[in-house]
Amino acid sequence: MGLSANDAFAAGGSRRRRRGRSRRGALSEINVTPLVDVMLVLLIIFMISAPLLTAGVPVELPKTEAGALQDQPEPMTVSIRADGSVFLGEDQVAYTQLTRRMRDEAGPDTKRPVYVRADGKASYEIVAQVMAALSTSGFTSINLITETGGPSSGGEEPPA
Repeated sequence: MGLSANDAFAAGGSRRRRRGRSRRGALSEINVTPLVDVMLVLLIIFMISAPLLTAGVPVELPKTEAGALQDQPEPMTVSIRADGSVFLGEDQVAYTQLTRRMRDEAGPDTKRPVYVRADGKASYEIVAQVMAALSTSGFTSINLITETGGPSSGGEEPPA
């Protein structure tokens, strides 16, 4: 009885193939650790950078106990620095040109919300003049922006 070449390879080769497959078997588990690491790094980066994107003119807002406003569509922002300089968005504007520039930017929509961000050290006179100019030029939704967590206006003092 003679063996052919195919039979010899089939008899001895099948063992080698089985052992080879068990060592080099397909990986059936997905390693998600690198994905989680990348997502956590991105989350931290976005959490740090998001507050920096809200406003371009640096002012130190006074703190009050008032809550935050609900989101409104595309408000216009007027910022007043401690030295009295006035900004419309991120562009510095002369006080005499403020109402004209506001009307140009808003168009016919005078109901568009206007946020006034004034530095806590800014003169009350300048803040009042800017708000009066906005009111007399037809804007009806004028909001003074503050930070929360300041002293109470008549309630109990917050715990220290």
